[in-house]
Amino acid sequence: MADELEDPANELPATAGELAEEYPDVWDAYVDLGEACAESGPIADETKRLVKLGMAVAAQSEGAVHSHTRRGLEEDIPPETLKQVAILAIPTAGFPQAMAALSWITDSTEEDRTPPRTRASSTPLTRCFA
Repeated sequence: MADELEDPANELPATAGELAEEYPDVWDAYVDLGEACAESGPIADETKRLVKLGMAVAAQSEGAVHSHTRRGLEEDIPPETLKQVAILAIPTAGFPQAMAALSWITDSTEEDRTPPRTRASSTPLTRCFA
């Protein structure tokens, strides 16, 4: 998995980077814990990334969803596979939570964003809730 950072203070979101810079021992222990967890069993790297993304979706952690999506793309996981994680969350996490996560995943998977469809151009509302 592509979790190695050369310069955590500059490569991480502001708060995490500040923690890594101000408390390097805590950051190193956190990184070591993550590595130990990742190496604790036989799950393949792509599956690990999808599981982590799924947990971020369920936790409604926008930053973690962005991070695991971005890293999944770097690991050549197809965008549609990453988006399916949000779709799979619908019955478990709920429709609104899954749609929020899908929008966060889409933030990272689509470079050329098109405006969202309006209700008039999509499926009639009565069909959505039938």
